[in-house]
Amino acid sequence: MTSYGQFCPVAKAMELLDERWTMLVVRELLAGSTHFNDLRRGNPKMSPALLSKRLRTLERAGLVRREVHEGRSNYTLTPCGEELREIVGALGAWGVRWVGQLGEEDLDPHLLMWDIRRTVPLDQWPRDRTVVAFEFDDVPPRVARWWLCVTGDEPDVCDNDPGFEVSATLNTTLRTLTEIWRGDRDWSRALKNELVAVSGPGARDVPRWLGQMTLAAVARPA
Repeated sequence: MTSYGQFCPVAKAMELLDERWTMLVVRELLAGSTHFNDLRRGNPKMSPALLSKRLRTLERAGLVRREVHEGRSNYTLTPCGEELREIVGALGAWGVRWVGQLGEEDLDPHLLMWDIRRTVPLDQWPRDRTVVAFEFDDVPPRVARWWLCVTGDEPDVCDNDPGFEVSATLNTTLRTLTEIWRGDRDWSRALKNELVAVSGPGARDVPRWLGQMTLAAVARPA
């Protein structure tokens, strides 16, 4: 860690927290990820080596607890780490209000689908297995098709066809769905303006099934 050479508590906190990716690793832990691969899925552009390094740093600093169960490492936040929940939430809300512009480099289907998978409102879905297919027409073919499968309270996302009956197919651009998910656009206008096309027997239910990310509710400046 780089020292600022200041006694200020803000400076001392930032010596730990402002290293690249650190707060995003904390964000994933706060979101409920406990395994290394899940933490990677929440930060798909972060190298495994760097993730390992950041987890070790957080563990030494007392923010993260590592436990091994049946040969598999589990990572959870300590009470010290949990105290960052309000800080991370406040940073996210500030980002929604004041840093809204998205560049092409900010659009990532892996992160979008992972975020949708872990926060969809499961109480809005049928109890039987239900599948929504996604087709993005502005990304390379290898990452253009995704499937969200929900069975009861168990959601899963696949980038290979799982072979199940599809209740609805959503066709749009990655940017449009990202903006809807973030709350920059609303579902009704996107559908009305034909920025999103949804087909299949469950088409009407897709906006309710998917919803939007939690921070989408943050009010924007006029």
